[in-house]
Amino acid sequence: MTWQGKFEVQTSGHRDMHDITPQVSRQISDAGVETGTAHVFVVGSTAAVGTIEFEPGLMADLPATLDRIVPPSRDYGHERAWHDGNGHSHLQATWLGPSLMLPVESGRPVLGTWQQVFLLECDVRPRQRTLVVTVSGD
Repeated sequence: MTWQGKFEVQTSGHRDMHDITPQVSRQISDAGVETGTAHVFVVGSTAAVGTIEFEPGLMADLPATLDRIVPPSRDYGHERAWHDGNGHSHLQATWLGPSLMLPVESGRPVLGTWQQVFLLECDVRPRQRTLVVTVSGD
């Protein structure tokens, strides 16, 4: 069986992180799958999803690290083409990736005690993000 659902998250702009574990868990529950996989995908080219211990230190550290690796700059080719201030946003989101695959066991995502699913906004302005969760299994 395969099931697909969506949910929305409003972000406030660059570096805004959200714990989306409850929404992902709800989607898995709605799918009625006991054993299988859940694929989480954020629509758009300037946001990313992943897992992390969702605590204040790491919520600051991850975006700060990305800004050191791919710093905001007007020198990116995207900036020269579009002049919209978010060339680094595209690169940071690509670095982390737009999707995540989770195992499903007993109708719940398999996550460690200190592991949550996050959405990271890399764009320079607020966005309404759509996340698609596709659940497959029995």
